[in-house]
Amino acid sequence: MTTWRQLTDEVPEFAASVRERFESHPHHVLATLRNDGSPRVSGTEVQFHGGDITVGSMLGALKARDLQRDARCAVHAHPTEASMEGGDVKVTARAVEVTDADELDAFREAAGPPPGDFHLFRLALDEVVHTAVADTGDHLLIRLWRPGRGINEFRR
Repeated sequence: MTTWRQLTDEVPEFAASVRERFESHPHHVLATLRNDGSPRVSGTEVQFHGGDITVGSMLGALKARDLQRDARCAVHAHPTEASMEGGDVKVTARAVEVTDADELDAFREAAGPPPGDFHLFRLALDEVVHTAVADTGDHLLIRLWRPGRGINEFRR
């Protein structure tokens, strides 16, 4: 399982810019797969806990049931309302549900107690993409990270 810690160890500056995008706003978009294979998009919050990037859900919510059935997902960081300063970030991953009571208690302690029972999923990273307007302003700079492959850059 590729953790957030692996990303930060491999490419710390890239990881910091991605984390900044997620922490710049509390609300993001989670894409999961429904029972019939069609996509479902849901609002979510992203938190960094220990060496993991995590998403949570109210107990029994459809997005949680989707992830329990098919772990493949993507999270799109909410861009700012005023500009795309800082770029656009997307994470593709497989969600792994945290069921250990001690781990859930540690999460509650660190993040504050949620308003009720909840599901917690750590994300096993498949790829992370950061897209931004280049400093020159004349093209997009797309930076793609995959575990063990470093960063590939594309210009468009």
